[in-house]
Amino acid sequence: MSIITTMLDDFLVRAALAGVGLAVAAGPLGSFVVWRRMAYFGDATAHAAILGVALALLFSVPVTAGTLVVALAMALAVSALATRGHAMDATLGVLSHSALALGLVAISFVPGVRVDLSAFLFGDILSVTRADLGVIWGGAVLVAALLVWRWSALLTATMSEELAVASGIDPRRERLVLTLALAVVVAVALKVVGALLIAAMLIIPAAAARGLSRTPEAMAGWAVVIGIGAALGGLALSYGADTPTGPSIVVVAAAAFLGVVSVARR
Repeated sequence: MSIITTMLDDFLVRAALAGVGLAVAAGPLGSFVVWRRMAYFGDATAHAAILGVALALLFSVPVTAGTLVVALAMALAVSALATRGHAMDATLGVLSHSALALGLVAISFVPGVRVDLSAFLFGDILSVTRADLGVIWGGAVLVAALLVWRWSALLTATMSEELAVASGIDPRRERLVLTLALAVVVAVALKVVGALLIAAMLIIPAAAARGLSRTPEAMAGWAVVIGIGAALGGLALSYGADTPTGPSIVVVAAAAFLGVVSVARR
C-alpha cells in the first residue's frame, strides 16, 4: 500500500491513471456514438456540462454532481426530441451552443467565486486529485459494466430498430442506456479534457479503431487502446513541449486517426 500511496503522490501518475480511466469508458461508448451518428448528441451533452458547473457552484454542491445532473437532463431532452421527429441537426446546434453560452454567463454571476474557465473548457488533468481519480474510475467502471451488460441488445437496436422489436428488445430502453452512459462519461471527463473536447475523445479513437476492426467488439477494444495511447502520448507531449494537456491528448488521438487512415488506404 505504501508504494501505491507514494505513486499516487506524483501528479503525472494521477494524470495518467485519469486518462486511462476515461479511455476505458469512452472507447466502447464512442463506438456506439460513431455507429449511431450521434456526434452532435455528444457535443450538446458535453457543452451542457458548463451549465452544470455554474449550478454546482451556485448551490455549493460537488461539481461532478452538478455536471452529471445537467448532462443527463440535456441528454434526455435531446433523446426525447429525436423520437418526436424534430430536425435534429438544427435543434442540437441550438441546444449545444445555448447551453455552453448560458453556462459561461451563469458562472460570472456566482458570488464570491473565482473560476478558471479554461480548466472546465479544455480540462486540467494535471490537477487531478485522489478523490477525482475515484470519481473517474468509478464512472468508467459503471459505464463499462453497463455496456457489457447491454452489449447484445445495444448492438441489435443500433443495427435495426425493427429487428430489435422483433427480437423483443425495446429500442427506447437501449437509447436510454446510452443516454445514461453518455451523461456519466461527460461528468467524469470534464476534469480530463474539458467540455469542448469531450466529444473528440468519444469520436476520434472510435473512428480510428474502425479502420483496424472486423467486429464490433474489436472496434470497441481498439478504441480503448487508442484512447489510452492518446492520453499517455498527450501527457508526454504536454510535459516535453509545455503544451496544454487536454488539447495535446486530442492532437495525439487525431494523429492516430490519420495514421490508421493512411495505412488503410495503402
